[in-house]
Amino acid sequence: MDTHRRGLLLGLALAPLAARANIAAPPEVVAELPGAQLLGNGRLSFLGLHIYDARLWIDEGFSADRFDRHALALELQYARTLYGRLIAERSLDEMKRAGGISETQAGRWLAEMKRAFPDVVKGDRITGVQRPDEGVRFFHNGTLRSELRDADFTRRFFGIWLSPQTSEPKLRQSLLGTALPRP
Repeated sequence: MDTHRRGLLLGLALAPLAARANIAAPPEVVAELPGAQLLGNGRLSFLGLHIYDARLWIDEGFSADRFDRHALALELQYARTLYGRLIAERSLDEMKRAGGISETQAGRWLAEMKRAFPDVVKGDRITGVQRPDEGVRFFHNGTLRSELRDADFTRRFFGIWLSPQTSEPKLRQSLLGTALPRP
């Protein structure tokens, strides 16, 4: 292969890394996780409709198979108007996919998420910051909305996107990128 073609292929292979390098962490991520790096990003669409873009911010030493043991931030930037209560209900449905949530626990978690998630419009961001063994902090457009000190909730919530049992494996792959264990 000639030098020009090799350079072109290398440039195409490195393009996603260069694109990631140009995305600045939002202020809440900088404040909560100084030094965090963007691991990956992806888009959620449903029936062809763009719902949101997601970005996963991590600290050094992150391991995808132990995502619940690392400080991280998941940023969702919405592409359309959605009601906060529906975001909360859908999140709970996805958390139940992992099984074993009592009705009492589900009710408490749903109430917490309804407080945390406002109605959103195109361009709004909701960022969840995971603190292992502590809980989660939710931000709306950079402003703290809610904090829940519940490690089980936190693990299941971030598992919506990061667990191998996610309902959106392609989005998971985009977020985790090279952090996925190799076969």
